[in-house]
Amino acid sequence: MKNVGSDPTVVPSGHDGRTRHAVARLLLEQGPVTAASVAEQLGLSPTAVRRHIDALVADGEATSREAPRQGQRGRGRPAKFFLLTEQGRARFGHAYDDLAVAALRFLAEQGGEDAVRTFAERRVSALVDQHRAAIVAQPDAAERAKALAVALTREGYAASARHVGAGEQLCQHLCPVAHVAAEFPQLCETETAAFADLLGTHVQRLATIARGDAVCTTHIPNTPRIPDGGEPA
Repeated sequence: MKNVGSDPTVVPSGHDGRTRHAVARLLLEQGPVTAASVAEQLGLSPTAVRRHIDALVADGEATSREAPRQGQRGRGRPAKFFLLTEQGRARFGHAYDDLAVAALRFLAEQGGEDAVRTFAERRVSALVDQHRAAIVAQPDAAERAKALAVALTREGYAASARHVGAGEQLCQHLCPVAHVAAEFPQLCETETAAFADLLGTHVQRLATIARGDAVCTTHIPNTPRIPDGGEPA
């Protein structure tokens, strides 16, 4: 979205809401990210983007982190990275929230821990099974991680995958069930187990939105896939 008019820092008032939503979405999907990067991707001036980010911060929807120190720092203010807060992520909606929490509390009272875990397993199975063929067909861990990220994005998780160290890092920038998982961690636990089964390798959950982290992060090692009952592929 490009600015129009003589002043490149001014976004037309009728576009403010949509532009702020676009800025917030980039903070959601890529955060922590700099204002300059957001401006470049949206085709806006840094000043215009900072105006929207400042408004998100003032409303409690975004927060900032100082960029990590790399070598000798020069003069001037340190770069800042921005990301959405829990309140900011809420603008993109949640799938269940209060109704689901109440339903799972009732299920726990009636059937105990095993009933909640069985429900969680069936839920994540329904989520991933429809994408299983496309994911397992990929030739290596990196491509499978990317395919899983695409599948999760289609299911509302705003996911991405990138190479980090000796493996792949899967990031879910939005969790439609974060409020529910905060009380019922079985949702996160069964999701992690389903990812390991789907990818054919051990995976490690490093962070979750339900525990207050900025994103749900899963490490996927670059190890050969082991088919059921077979040798490494």
